[in-house]
Amino acid sequence: MTPRFFCSPPLAEGTEIALSSGAVHHALRVLRLKAGDAVTLFDGEGGEFAAELAHASSRALAVRVFEHRAIERESPLAVTLVQGLAAADRMDYVVQKAVELGAAAIVPVTAARSVARLDGARAARRAEHWRQIAIAACEQSGRNRLPQLCAPQDLAQWLRAPSPAQLRLLLATDAAGSLDDLTKPTGAVELLVGPEGGFTAEELASALAAGFRAVRLGPRVLRTETAGAAMLAAMNALWGDWR
Repeated sequence: MTPRFFCSPPLAEGTEIALSSGAVHHALRVLRLKAGDAVTLFDGEGGEFAAELAHASSRALAVRVFEHRAIERESPLAVTLVQGLAAADRMDYVVQKAVELGAAAIVPVTAARSVARLDGARAARRAEHWRQIAIAACEQSGRNRLPQLCAPQDLAQWLRAPSPAQLRLLLATDAAGSLDDLTKPTGAVELLVGPEGGFTAEELASALAAGFRAVRLGPRVLRTETAGAAMLAAMNALWGDWR
């Protein structure tokens, strides 16, 4: 795959732009690119642009933008991953893999057993950190649209809000049903995954009362950072574009 770089919108044909400092380091120091090499640019709003490196210095890199290509690699399943807030490195992994596996949106929620607690400036910094992880995952996976990445919010408040989802799934190891028991959804899906310690009985009851349906993924207990990715992969295999 041609090296891909995200650029803040809007991108336009026939322009010359400067890459960010992080992209410059990756292009010159990691990929060892040079003037004249072909690259692909995207701005997260759909499609991608053919481009080439125009000229470079140790700290700057200019890129010529050519034609726009209406290429999309989005999953046909519009899945929102509602993830119980996990410790820093585990949450980073959740965001990275959810983006690679096609999640349309990621909503971090603080549950009673969440190890991590974020508020105020710290929450804003973590949200920006996750956004950078999502950008890098789009660059790697070929996605041209950035998934929506919401700020952390309280689980109880989130459950009380109205939802447009056609299907709401709660991953639970003791659930009676599995994905095989469901028909392919034609609308949006919400997938709720607990934090390291799982959900409390009260949280589970609130989720079920809000319209969630409990499902399991086999007999093994998955870690919180594995569970969402495994469910997304299973849904892609059953209902998505992995066939």
